[in-house]
Amino acid sequence: MKRLKTLLETLCVAFSLYSRLPMPQIQWTPSNMRYALWALPLIGVVAGLVMSLWNGVALRLGLEAPLRAAGLALAPVLVTGGIHLDGFCDTCDALASHADASKKLEIMKDPNAGAFALIGLACYFTLYFGLACQWAPDGKQTGLMTLCLALERSLAGLAMCRLPCAKNSGLAHAFADAAAKRQTTVFLGFLSLALVSGLLWWGRQAGLLAFAAALLCLAGYRRMALRQFGGITGDLQGYFVQFCEISCLAALVLSGILW
Repeated sequence: MKRLKTLLETLCVAFSLYSRLPMPQIQWTPSNMRYALWALPLIGVVAGLVMSLWNGVALRLGLEAPLRAAGLALAPVLVTGGIHLDGFCDTCDALASHADASKKLEIMKDPNAGAFALIGLACYFTLYFGLACQWAPDGKQTGLMTLCLALERSLAGLAMCRLPCAKNSGLAHAFADAAAKRQTTVFLGFLSLALVSGLLWWGRQAGLLAFAAALLCLAGYRRMALRQFGGITGDLQGYFVQFCEISCLAALVLSGILW
């Protein structure tokens, strides 16, 4: 019973922070934060299921491509509450400053959105909407996107375990400090391999392109975080999740054009 209680509390911690799904209010403790990163890919699965559900409803109702695409673009935001987009916007402001690492970290702490955050957000959703209009997914395609949404969060959890934190405070530091890093690395590593295998088995060329996109995003994220910030933060994690999501979507669209 104690292990079951800890498991349920761990799920509540992960979903209450990284989603807007209603969860019981519990106190965060080292025990229920220890394996919270294990549940992070589940939130991607939920986001993918919401996208699939909306796509099915839109097709059943005969909605035109723009309205269907708008729903596909907004579905992950409705699940997450925009927490990753918040990090994306803060990172856009910080990167545009061309300042040193300490100044960039200060910019990301500012609760106000700057001009480059708004520009980055507008460009992001414009591109996402355009890709979703071109995508025209069926059940297989939305299934591949669900695997991608889970994979990017699994990779984000691995990054949190393996990369240094840029500062000794914030949510990223709290979760990285509380996490059972060795066990979490092993679990998320095997889960990532399983998700990649699923992409390659189910999607073939599409899965291969999506996997390549996610891998390139992870490599670029690691290089950017270490060189420009000295490590990762919660905002940078959000930036990676959003950038990886749109890159995987672009890969699926490209596969449809090529094959």
